[in-house]
Parts: sequence; C-alpha cells; structure tokens
Amino acid sequence: MTADSTPALVKQADADTDGPAPAAPPAARGPRARNTQAYLKYVAAKIFGAAVSLFAVLVTSFFLFRLIPSDPVKQMTGGRPVSAEQLESLRRQLGLDQPMWQQFTSYVGDALTGDFGTSFQYHAPVIDKITEALPATLLLTGTAYVLYSALGIWLGTRTAWRNGSKSDRFNTALALTLYSVPSFWLGLLLIIVFSVGVGPIPGMFPTGGLESGNESGFAYVLDVAHHMVLPVITLVAVGYAQTLLVMRSSLLDEMGSDYLTTARAKGLRDDTVRRKHAVPNAMLPTFTLMFVNLGHVVAGQILVETVFSWPGLGGLFYQGLSVPDLPLVQALFFVFATAVILANTLADLLYPLLDPRVGR
Repeated sequence: MTADSTPALVKQADADTDGPAPAAPPAARGPRARNTQAYLKYVAAKIFGAAVSLFAVLVTSFFLFRLIPSDPVKQMTGGRPVSAEQLESLRRQLGLDQPMWQQFTSYVGDALTGDFGTSFQYHAPVIDKITEALPATLLLTGTAYVLYSALGIWLGTRTAWRNGSKSDRFNTALALTLYSVPSFWLGLLLIIVFSVGVGPIPGMFPTGGLESGNESGFAYVLDVAHHMVLPVITLVAVGYAQTLLVMRSSLLDEMGSDYLTTARAKGLRDDTVRRKHAVPNAMLPTFTLMFVNLGHVVAGQILVETVFSWPGLGGLFYQGLSVPDLPLVQALFFVFATAVILANTLADLLYPLLDPRVGR
C-alpha cells in the first residue's frame, strides 16, 4: 500500500470547491405551523368534550330509569300471587337487593368493559339483543336518511335560488307543515289510508312488521321492501322537511354575497355560480345537520318503529320501558346517546376542512 501523498492544502481546496454539506430543511414556521397547532388543540378539546359527555350519559342512564315509579319484579310476575319470599329471591337474582351505590359501581365497571348485563324480560345478554335488533334499525333509518338528505338538499337549493316563486312558496309551506307534524301521527294516518283503506283507496301495504315470514330469495327482498314503504315515507316526510328548510335558509344568506356578484361579472352561467360557488358555502350548516341525523340512524325512531311494529332498537326500547327492563333500557339509552355524540364529534373534526376559519 502507498501512503496518500496529496498535500493538505490541495485537500482543503477540494473541500472548499465542493461547497458545504446540504443543510436540513427548516422546521415549519409561520401561519401554517400555527394553524396546525391550533387544529390539534381544537381536536383534543373536542375529543375530551366527547369523552366527558359519554361518561355523563353513562351516569345519567343509570339513575334516569330508576325514577320510573314501577317495580320491575312485580311487573315481571304479571300480577300473579307471589309470596314476599319469592319476590325477595327474585330481587336477589336480579341484583336489585344491593345498595344503590353498589349497583352503580357494578354497572359502570361492567359497562366500561362492554358488559351491559342480562335483560330482565328476555333472560339473555343485553348486548345480544341489541346486536339482533340493530340491522333492522339500520335498514329502515339508513334508507330513509339517504333519501331525505338527498331530497332535502336538492329541493332546498332549488327553492332558495328561485326565492319568491310559486314553487318556492309551495315547497316551503309543505316543508313547514310536515316538519310540524308528529311522526307517529303521520305514521298512523298512513296506516289508516294505505293499510286499512279509506273509501276508494284499498289497503295496499302491511300494517307493520319486517316480513311476512313465508318468503325466500328475491321474493323475500320484495316482501321486506313492501313492509318498508310506509315507515320510510313517514321518516322521509319529516326528515326532508328539516333538511330543506336549513338548506334554503343557508343558501338565501349566501345569495347576497359579493363573491357571487363577482362570479357573475366574470361571465359565469347562473347554474355554474350556484353549483360551484353558492351551494358549497351554504352546505356548512346542512353538513352539521346531516351528521346529527346520522347519529339518529343508529338511535332509530322509537315512535315510528313502535307504530309500525318494526323489530329494531326503537321497538326494543319501547318494550323495555314497559317493565322497566333496567339493563336493557340503560344500555339502549347509552347506545343512542353515544351514536349522537360520536356523530357530532366527527362533524366538529371535519368542519375545519370545509371552513378553515373554524379551529384556528
């Protein structure tokens, strides 16, 4: 091997020629970094608020249904002559003989692990009953949610853009009327007219239930769709009215904005101005409403499901109140409230993506 005979000064010159090593990219600074930090704080605050709300709902669900002036044990015996010893034994089996504080701590501890106890009237785990009824609720309310959201946004946009026209006055009056009508009353009216039949109108649809019980294959799908017609119409009639009114009001607020005048001055067509400029900004309040209603998809519609004997979570909750089946109604109340809280939190987290002014 030969020693390196390159003079030190030549090495230094070569190093100077090559230039300094590339520096690491600077850390993010300025408005972008501040906005990111502000958004992370905003997200943390919303998640913390949701966690506090969920715990408050968990506590409320325990005490709320114990205010009902009814004894579950006596209701379960159905008025049959039962001795005091038998009643006490049944209370002991259901855990109702324990002090209130002990029942509460056991309930909270089990609920945090996903165990909501055993139903008094069905003698089955509550979580199994909820899982069994959930698909029927999602089928009914999910179908109605998609229909009334699309219909409400479309009609709300058209009525606002043609403010003062005959179609605007008609659609607004109809929406206000339907929004004011109780959903259970509308459901009963539809049953009387289209299930029982009135005058020349024959009974065309079932009075309730999910299926007839004697169909299979594609005939089963048609049978379920036939049973869904009236409850879906009931939910869509009330839901679309609310969405239409919110969308119409939001778009009317945007129509006098300067940026729309500028867009028209640039020669854009009226339809383009509406679709690409006015509607996206007017969608923000409607976006929030859609997420609130999304939470109600899981919560179901207790009155509508009860009127139409729909085997979903709403009907299950109504049956649980009649006892009262404390483990069942506590768990369902917690599930309903959790769905709404999570939907609202998700809307809060996505809202800054639509409006950068939020969360700064």
